Amino acid sequence: MATRKRRGARRDPRQGVYMISVAAELAGMHPQTLRLYEARGLITPQRSAGRTRLYSDADVERLRRIQELTDMGMNLAGVERVFELEEEIERLRARLRRMEAELARTRERLEAEIERVHKSYRAELVPYEAPGSALIPVRRQDVRRRVEIHIEGRS
Repeated sequence: MATRKRRGARRDPRQGVYMISVAAELAGMHPQTLRLYEARGLITPQRSAGRTRLYSDADVERLRRIQELTDMGMNLAGVERVFELEEEIERLRARLRRMEAELARTRERLEAEIERVHKSYRAELVPYEAPGSALIPVRRQDVRRRVEIHIEGRS
């Protein structure tokens, strides 16, 4: 039994669903303009089994963007360049997100290692004694002299 999508269920915006006449109407263009844009490589609609062009919601949005840029006075070569640059920006943003994630992981590892090293210091700590309060090694002959001086001083 085939399953049907419920009404209101979202479909993939890249799924080709509109024939050329419907897509042209949605974008506010003539169907021949869509064929021209396809020939220039600005848009690549999907094809049905019978080779009919099928435009997706994303294609229609791209057609509207082309229309917006050409209405601003940009020629099709300029529109192509804008799309190339926008795609490059998106690739760079994705790369930046990956690098930021890697940086966060590296920072966590380094902070954990720093904490481990700091904890190891505690095992190596020696109590502090103020100068003069620590034992000072004395030679035997010095001890004898002190004892003699001490004894002589009593008598």
